[in-house]
Amino acid sequence: MSAINVPARAPVPAPDGGEVTGDTRRWIGVSEFFRNGQARTGIVIVVVIALFCFLGPVFYHTNEVAVNLNLKDLEPSKQHLLGTDDYGFDVIGRLMRGGQATLALGFAVAGVTTVVGTVYGAVAGIIGGVVDGFMMRIIDTLLSIPGLVFLLILVKIYTPSLLSIILILSMLAWLGVARLVRGEVLSLRTRDFVLAAKSMGSGTSRIMWRHMVPNAVGVIIVNATFSIADAITALSTLSFLGLGMSPPYADWGTQLTNGLNDLWDGYWWLVYPPAILLIVTIIAFSLIGDAVRDSLDVRLRRR
Repeated sequence: MSAINVPARAPVPAPDGGEVTGDTRRWIGVSEFFRNGQARTGIVIVVVIALFCFLGPVFYHTNEVAVNLNLKDLEPSKQHLLGTDDYGFDVIGRLMRGGQATLALGFAVAGVTTVVGTVYGAVAGIIGGVVDGFMMRIIDTLLSIPGLVFLLILVKIYTPSLLSIILILSMLAWLGVARLVRGEVLSLRTRDFVLAAKSMGSGTSRIMWRHMVPNAVGVIIVNATFSIADAITALSTLSFLGLGMSPPYADWGTQLTNGLNDLWDGYWWLVYPPAILLIVTIIAFSLIGDAVRDSLDVRLRRR
């Protein structure tokens, strides 16, 4: 019996420029992010401020527990480089301690809101129908309540502390994340790779966590970055209204608010340092958020 010669199939030519896989796209996004001048500037600022807040107390020792009115409102000197405040605390020491609470709150609120909002929005988007409508009506109802009024009511009910403020801010911030993730999931439901996964028998949970959420990670990361800056701003707002943390605890917003009362008496060191740190930190996280968005959006990348 003669052998049958089957002609070899010609290889399918790759598209011009080569095939771009999901991993390749992610590496391109990371590369674009670190080439972005805003990203590098923001990261450097955040790292410097974090080192100042968390590593500074190791080298600059101050008393941040016991009130000493004998050292009240001292001008900057060799012993106290930025003077002391109304309670006799060293201002630089308070800035370090306040920065620890401020940064911890920002990252904690961003983490909680991202997790809760992502799960809620993904579930609503992938289930759809009546369940989606009911879940979105809950969000619409909560969003109809003025955020600042809601914050004031909750802070009045609960004693202001770092943990309680984190929980209160998270209760409001996750709503926007849920709406964003739901919108992304709804747009992904009709994509070919999702339909292919369904035809191969993949369950709803697998489709959500293996296909939809990873493809919505760009929106999630960008929103999480901006959430840090928003949480720090919200904490400063509460502190300005007198609802921040009380001594011996500290945050930059409370320091700024307390210092404003003495600004007209010439105690500038109680106002300008926390104000500068607040502004620079919020700008730094905003720069990082803009850079993340630009690196993940093909239309905004450098040509």
